[in-house]
Amino acid sequence: MDDVSLAGELVREAGTMASEMLRQGLETRYKTSISDVVSAADQAAEDQITRRLAESRPDDGLVGEEGARKAGDGRTWYVDPVDGTYNFLSGIPYWCSALGLVDADGPLLGAVYYPAIDQLWLGGRESPTTVNGEPVPTLLSQPLSDVSIATYLHPRHFGDRHRVVAWQSVIATAATVRILGSASVDMAGVASSRLGVFLQANLNGWDWYPGAALVIGAGGVADELELKRNRWQIAGNAQAVEDVKAALQSSTAV
Repeated sequence: MDDVSLAGELVREAGTMASEMLRQGLETRYKTSISDVVSAADQAAEDQITRRLAESRPDDGLVGEEGARKAGDGRTWYVDPVDGTYNFLSGIPYWCSALGLVDADGPLLGAVYYPAIDQLWLGGRESPTTVNGEPVPTLLSQPLSDVSIATYLHPRHFGDRHRVVAWQSVIATAATVRILGSASVDMAGVASSRLGVFLQANLNGWDWYPGAALVIGAGGVADELELKRNRWQIAGNAQAVEDVKAALQSSTAV
């Protein structure tokens, strides 16, 4: 089975399992804050994915949000079994299961399964992005002022003046702002032109690589910018990404 088919099968299985476990009832455990939560579904879905990858891709590395770690030989899978766990446990149907495959050149492949509407996004650097097997339109360059921005800033970071000022400088320029709660669904939305551009700071690999690969596979750009102790991650059409970077850089003068 090729990487694309394998990734699609794994995220669909994980998302379906998590949905069924949610229907049956789950206990919640808090990590760093009341909005940073984990459930038995997160762990079970990650365990399922890691077992399959160990069998199918034994030479690849693996990094899972819930703690799975394995060194590899040049390629690494990043696993987010339930991206948007707060939404998931709150009954908000905006969450997904996500996988990202990375090699020495960066994001290679992304897979995102969105159970609420039964949509599977697959694509990356060598595979044009599809939704349920249908190719998405190539992303056209548009300025930030003409598109929406999907983003997030946790309240605990409001004390970081540099981060807040930089974030505000970008969202003030966008046509509109959406804070929805799942980075991978957000970037899948960018890849399929439902949303304009994605911006967040200091994401872990499992939150960044799956969606970044999808945007790249749709003809867009996924870039990172180090600025004042923060690493900003931006994905979207080429013009919007450049506009976001310019707004971030201009904020350093404030």
